[in-house]
Amino acid sequence: MRQHWIVCFPLIFALCAEPRHAGAQTNRASPENVEAYRLKVAVNEVSLTFHAADAHGLPVNDLKLDELSLLDNGKPPRRILEFHPLQDMSLRAGILIDTSDSMQQNVSADRAISIKFAQRLLRQQSDQAFVMDFGYLSKITQTWTNDQAALAAGIRQVVTGRENPLGGTAMLDAIFRACFNVFGKVDHAASGNFILLFSDGDDNASHASLEEVVDICQRSNTAIYAFRAEPVPSFFSFGPKTLAELATETGGRVFPSDDSEAGIDSDLRLIEADLRNQCRLIYNPAELKHDGAFHRIQLKTPERVESVNIRSGYYDRPR
Repeated sequence: MRQHWIVCFPLIFALCAEPRHAGAQTNRASPENVEAYRLKVAVNEVSLTFHAADAHGLPVNDLKLDELSLLDNGKPPRRILEFHPLQDMSLRAGILIDTSDSMQQNVSADRAISIKFAQRLLRQQSDQAFVMDFGYLSKITQTWTNDQAALAAGIRQVVTGRENPLGGTAMLDAIFRACFNVFGKVDHAASGNFILLFSDGDDNASHASLEEVVDICQRSNTAIYAFRAEPVPSFFSFGPKTLAELATETGGRVFPSDDSEAGIDSDLRLIEADLRNQCRLIYNPAELKHDGAFHRIQLKTPERVESVNIRSGYYDRPR
């Protein structure tokens, strides 16, 4: 049996406050805004989604419940309510492109990768995406659409420095806004939700903390798939560590943005395979205190599963 970590998110949740800014307007979170964004979630049923693959990287879509062993904070669930594979899921993608000063040399390549995703992998019959440009500020250049041409036009509107009038980068605020304002309004159970993030991971202007961003991503069932730009030479950076933690905690991955064209194609196909082929397990935890504590989830899978793309846990929110 292989051991993996999974995050779970509440199957049903309610928003306790409306965001102060929405739509395509430029926005930067302030301390008051971050407080207003906080969600209150009473967890009674927990829904896990994960992608399992074999040694060849192919999806394992025939898993049975008796092949799995689940622990929630070290305890078996009180009751398993549902388990089933989810195949050929529709996608909901947020394309977030960092245009701050440190990313000037990367924006053109990031736009090209984003357009490739929109034109080759987005299915107009079932998928949708939006585009956000961020630096010190953030702006949605294209709202939800399944129109590949409209997405490409929104991507081409992303310009280096436009959202950076004061200098600095607020990457975490941009992700928080995307998850709360945009992904928070879609049916999390009906699609594979993810952010396609282009950044070096450096952040010196956000009000939202990494923990808060991971939390909102988990509760909106949104995975972070990052194309990482290399930090400026001779400049010490926490960016790679931040991106790695965002991906690990939300069930995503990190790729190098300077990969070959064939490598980029492979990365995009891997993202698609992860999100279109998942399993969902819904259960009642053995113990809930509604004290805001983090619950770590442990999942054991059979030997025929080589890897699992998963999230890390969930917050037991007060009632």
